[in-house]
Amino acid sequence: MTAPTEPNARRLLRWSLLAGTAALLGGCVGVSADGGMAPIQMAAYAEIGKDVVKIGDDAGALTAKARVDQLLRKPLTADTAVQVALLNNRGLQAAFNELGIAEAQMVAASLPPNPRLGISKLSGRFEIEIERQIAGSLLALVTLPVRAEIAGDRFRTAQLRAAEAVLKLAADTRRQYYRAVAANAQVTFYQQAKDSADAASELFRRLGESGGVNKLDQAREFAFEAELTVQLAQARQQQRQERERLVRQLGLWGDDLKFALPGTLPPLPRLQAVKAVEAEALRKRIDVQIARAELDTLAKSLGLANATRFVNDVDLLGRRTYDRGRSIAADGHVERESGRSRTLELELEIPIYDFGQSRVALAEQSYMQAANRLAEKAVNARSEAREAYTSYRASYDIARQYQNNVLPLRKIIQDESLLHYNGMLTDVTQLIVDARSRILSNVAAINARRDVWIAHTDFKHALIGGGSAGGGPSAVAAASGGDSGGGH
Repeated sequence: MTAPTEPNARRLLRWSLLAGTAALLGGCVGVSADGGMAPIQMAAYAEIGKDVVKIGDDAGALTAKARVDQLLRKPLTADTAVQVALLNNRGLQAAFNELGIAEAQMVAASLPPNPRLGISKLSGRFEIEIERQIAGSLLALVTLPVRAEIAGDRFRTAQLRAAEAVLKLAADTRRQYYRAVAANAQVTFYQQAKDSADAASELFRRLGESGGVNKLDQAREFAFEAELTVQLAQARQQQRQERERLVRQLGLWGDDLKFALPGTLPPLPRLQAVKAVEAEALRKRIDVQIARAELDTLAKSLGLANATRFVNDVDLLGRRTYDRGRSIAADGHVERESGRSRTLELELEIPIYDFGQSRVALAEQSYMQAANRLAEKAVNARSEAREAYTSYRASYDIARQYQNNVLPLRKIIQDESLLHYNGMLTDVTQLIVDARSRILSNVAAINARRDVWIAHTDFKHALIGGGSAGGGPSAVAAASGGDSGGGH
């Protein structure tokens, strides 16, 4: 093999250096195999003990569908409902697609600037000029490491936002699950009360025919039975609404809508006491972590703006020109002439009207805005943690009061009222009043137990983030359109 000539050797060395520089700057940048999902999956398992997957092909979709079908074969619990939502909710998959978009933008921002290549040809009667030029932004190349670092920080912020979407869906699904099961429990109780009222109305009808009950007492019993019919219809309407809201969280349709829910709420949870709730919220809240990450990114952006405030762009341009012309000699012959030239140009934008003050001011104000928002987020996180814990404790005490005192006393009252009525010591009016009061107390007890479970969810997510508090009685009533039977 012959050794390359000197010009060819220099050319080979020059292109090798360029290729090495490009490999050094951008060779390690690329889209990750899991699309950046590893931190989201770790956070979901650590905080809520659930699995999340990004569905990107038919095989992944079939695997997730098989898992969902398996979970739907049994009546749903709160935990299985959350797992179904995390596997099947398309809105969450769209959030994961946003993460993929953010990763692609990070990769694009981390690559060296592309050179610009131009070729021109000028032809005349006696000459031809061919010009080849290559240009690239020196400023983009010099600031590439800092821009790549900022792009990486923005991608990590996008990962936190995806994790926040996971936690928010989990919280919303758990809350809606308890609302749907509470609606089932109300329908079950109203149905039992309606069956008892129907039997009593039939008895009163027969006694009225035989003259054993006057028309006034008979009408009062019939009116009570009619009111229970209306309340049962309202409870069933509320049951359908709450179930459909849960269906939207789970992302179900078609045959999957046949899933079963329990008819009663689970027993009250064990009272959870957490010390230093404010410190734990500041340490674990994912929205606070997002605000901190955004502040750090803006700090780096501010440093980049200060470093380049006097230079908007610098372009390096290399030009190579080939000339070929013709001339007529003294003897009349046409002679050809050719030549080559190389040019290296540096284009610099002169900041006559703007010395970078506007860009630096924009970066500074954006940084201060993010700093103030982080401070506000820290104050709100402390307050929300305290509020959620207070609501949780109060809801727990209310539900225990209904369970241990109110409902047992209501049962005693109704039983004694029935004995007094059978002994002709009271009329049917008092019996109906006591029965109606017991029904309202039982419905209120169901709602109180529901509020405990929702407040328990709110408290947990007030510490880890991913869901605004919404478990108080007023918030539940607003979300569900009011309590069934609450106004009867």
